[in-house]
Amino acid sequence: MSATTAVRTSPQKAFSDWANNHRKWLFASPAMIIVGLLIAIPLVWTIYLSLTNAEGSVRAEHDFIGLSNYAEVFTDVDRFWPAVLRTFIFTGGALVVELVLGMAIALLLWRPFRGERWVRVAILLPLVATPVAVGMMWKLIFDPNIGFANQLLGYFGIPAQPWLSGQATALPTVMFMDIWQWTPMVVLILLAGLTALSDEPDEAARIDGANAWQRFWYVTLPLLRTTVVVAVLLRSIDALKTFDILYATKGKGGGAFHEVETLNVYAYGLSFDYNDYGVASAVLIIFFLLIIAIMWLITLRRKEKVAK
Repeated sequence: MSATTAVRTSPQKAFSDWANNHRKWLFASPAMIIVGLLIAIPLVWTIYLSLTNAEGSVRAEHDFIGLSNYAEVFTDVDRFWPAVLRTFIFTGGALVVELVLGMAIALLLWRPFRGERWVRVAILLPLVATPVAVGMMWKLIFDPNIGFANQLLGYFGIPAQPWLSGQATALPTVMFMDIWQWTPMVVLILLAGLTALSDEPDEAARIDGANAWQRFWYVTLPLLRTTVVVAVLLRSIDALKTFDILYATKGKGGGAFHEVETLNVYAYGLSFDYNDYGVASAVLIIFFLLIIAIMWLITLRRKEKVAK
C-alpha cells in the first residue's frame, strides 16, 4: 500500500519541486503572455497590411502586392526622407539639451538646501500637464500677433519672430516645448542615480585636490553611466514617437509646408487623411525597425564600455 502511494505521489512531488524552482516564471508568465499577445497581434496585422494595397478601409478587399509599398516609401524623397531627417533632428536635439539641463539641475538638487521641496515641486510641474495641453499653451505664447513671447522680445528691442509659423523656426520651437516638458523626467532619473552614489569616491578626490569639474567628470559621471544610459533609452524612445504636441501645434501634415512632419505625423496622415493603410503600415514597420536598431546600438555601445 505504501509503495503504491509513493508511486502516485512521486510525480506530484516532482512537479511541486519543478514549480518551486521556477516559481518566478510561473507567476510572471500570465502577464508576459498577455503583454506578448498585445504586442504581437497588432505587429503581425501591421506587417500584413504593409504587404497589401489596402486603402479606403481595412475591411475593403485588397490584394497582396509584396514589397511594393516599401519600394514606394523608400523612393519618396518629397515626404518620407525629409520626415526621417526631422525625426532625427527633433529626437537628437531635444535629447542632448534635456540631458545637459537635466544633469545640471540634478546636480543642483543633489545636496540639501533650504526650500528644496518647493524647488522640486516647481521643476516637476511641467510633467503634470498633458502634451496636448502643453502644445496649446505654448501655441498661444508663441502666437506672432498676440503672443507673450514677441511682446517680451519687443521690450528689448528685438523684432518679432514667426516661431511656429516660420518654416525655419517651427521645428526648433516644438523642440523647445518638448524640452520644457520632459527635462524634469531626466532630472528625476539622474537625481535618483546621484542619490544612490556613495560619498566616499567624491571625498577621496576632494582630498587629492581635484576641483569640482574634475570630480564630476572623472568620478561622478563614470559612476552614473548606467543611469545616464537608462535616461537616454527612455527619452530617445519617447522623443522618437512624439506625435501629440506636434499635431496640436501644427495640425495635419506638420504644417502647410510640412515644417514639423516627423515619421509619426507622416504615417498618421497616410492613414487618416489619405486612408492609404498599406503605405502607412509600411512606414510604421520601417519606423519600428529603426527604433529597434537605435536601441540595439545604444545597448551594444554600453556593453562595450562596460567590457573595457
